[in-house]
Amino acid sequence: MAYSSIVKPSVYFNTKLTTGTGNSQAVTGVGFQPDWIWGKRRDSSGNHSLFDAVRGITKGLESNDTGAEFTSTDYYSSFDSDGFTIAAGSGGAGNSSGQTAVQWCWKANGQGSSNTDGSINTTYTSVNTTAGFSIVSYTGNGTAGATVGHGLGAVPKMIIVKKLSGVSTWNVYHQAIGNGKGLYLNTTDAEGASTGFWNDTSPTSSVFSVGADNTTNSATYIAYCFRDVTGYSKFGSFTGNASADGTFVYTGFKPAFLMIKRATGGTGNWHLFDSKRLGYNVNNYGVQPNLSSAENTANDLDLLSNGFKNRQSGNDLNGSNTYIYMAFAEEPLVANSGTDGVPATAR
Repeated sequence: MAYSSIVKPSVYFNTKLTTGTGNSQAVTGVGFQPDWIWGKRRDSSGNHSLFDAVRGITKGLESNDTGAEFTSTDYYSSFDSDGFTIAAGSGGAGNSSGQTAVQWCWKANGQGSSNTDGSINTTYTSVNTTAGFSIVSYTGNGTAGATVGHGLGAVPKMIIVKKLSGVSTWNVYHQAIGNGKGLYLNTTDAEGASTGFWNDTSPTSSVFSVGADNTTNSATYIAYCFRDVTGYSKFGSFTGNASADGTFVYTGFKPAFLMIKRATGGTGNWHLFDSKRLGYNVNNYGVQPNLSSAENTANDLDLLSNGFKNRQSGNDLNGSNTYIYMAFAEEPLVANSGTDGVPATAR
């Protein structure tokens, strides 16, 4: 059993639940100053909203939409030392009186600085090498085979890219489907093959490659890059068994955040679960990153001390197909040796 180098995952990733007031609201207890906030209204429909420190607190994107980056002061007003401040008003961030919302928070390294490792110099690369996460801003050159520095110092397992300056799908690289294919975060599409996405070239410890496709290399982009960190994050795949006694997937930690997508065999929504929202094994509530719908209460899966287990046979999560996932820890299965080496418990 491998020990984790990260004893307390919540200093790099945390989930906060909020209830709207209509007024400016300082949200504390995150444990760090977040550099990426992904928010979603829970009780009713509302677009997913993604803000990061590289682009700035007023620059948003929506994972369920193809639209360009928008500017708004109606979501967040600041990234704070122990959280963030939700802006006054009834729109954005689920902040009308009585609305409920969830905000998933990651720590990178502020706005960051330029990276010159690739043939395209990044505008900013904000990197947290310990947690295996970077935010990269770059301007494409339209040349197949161009490379972009990600700053992780290790090979990324997953990359999410969005064009900022115009309408475009969200392109997702995942090591389990390889460098000749991609998935779209805003659609139900199965994996699709194209040299234009990643130039049929796997990322290295310093750069990722892009083809000449509009979704990765023709304008300005933001990229969220991730590598595996033992006991903290995992980006893998599994094969479903089409049974209510579903596939068990070992991650090596108790998941705090879990996103799953059917990659083969047909279309399917993206599904996102966390350990903070209401619901319990087997009733873990989910939302779909490609949809604006309120959270659902379906009996989908168990979040366990060392991974997760499907509890339904539907094609979206557990058909006889291949699925990819992205997971972050609430607790490592076993932290570093010594007094911190306490096994995690199931939810």
